[in-house]
Amino acid sequence: MVADAQSQLLALVGGGIAQSLSPALHEGEARRHGMRCLYRLLDIGPVDHGADGRLDEVLRSAPQLGFSGLNITHPYKQLAIPHLHRLAPSAQRIGAVNTVVFTDSGAVGHNTDVQGFGAAFARGLPGARMDEVVQLGAGGAGSAVAYGLLDLGAQRMWLTDPNLERARSLAKNLNAVAGADWARAVTAPEAEARTAEANGLVNASPIGTEHDLRLPLPKSSLHPHLWVADVNYHPLWTPLLTTAHALGCRVLHGGGMLVHQAAESFRLFTGCEPHTSNMLGDFADLTAEVGAHS
Repeated sequence: MVADAQSQLLALVGGGIAQSLSPALHEGEARRHGMRCLYRLLDIGPVDHGADGRLDEVLRSAPQLGFSGLNITHPYKQLAIPHLHRLAPSAQRIGAVNTVVFTDSGAVGHNTDVQGFGAAFARGLPGARMDEVVQLGAGGAGSAVAYGLLDLGAQRMWLTDPNLERARSLAKNLNAVAGADWARAVTAPEAEARTAEANGLVNASPIGTEHDLRLPLPKSSLHPHLWVADVNYHPLWTPLLTTAHALGCRVLHGGGMLVHQAAESFRLFTGCEPHTSNMLGDFADLTAEVGAHS
């Protein structure tokens, strides 16, 4: 339960988040409900030797400062878990948190990324084949996307991550739910080879953002029968999506996931039903204002 449903103080916690559109999305939706909402960006920097202390300080002090909730983004979706009092089933299942609600009994972690990705995928890539999917990235966002693909009916997944043990751990957790060998952790070269035969490719890594404008795998791995999704939205058309689209692939940018997860977070923060279609319109207006490549 939030402290005051008509007055919301919210924030996004992460590193390198200056370009986030979350403040505009949440404040705009609050206005449609006749609420006062102030949404801040709390950039606590990269993961380093002092990161855990900074994160703990934010999560402990935020409710005392009047915050009713926080969104958590890269690179802290998994690191936040030990600092919370309780996890909702959505976060327990994924092992990552993107929404924290402050209640009378403490900080409760939720995950709305799975719903966000699933809704965006169903809307943007209807009828996409899901026999074999390759996913790049097994961190907080990657965990949510992998479970989202499982829920959407993917038959087989190949996972890779620079930290191969992280990919192996996620594959093990997925297989405990989906059955042995549903997901398999592979090296980057193996993932590239699998992409050549796969139906779909998801980039859930930070490669391709404005801080790292590379292709996350060679262009030669892509083919026209592949659908390609990227969870990033700065830029909206990442190098991967631009390249894939030019080859004739069906593509999905990260804006839909952002909006749908934000709508679910708004519901948790306020108890109000979000106007998701209006939030999608807000996103379209915001990205038109700044340009699709910013």
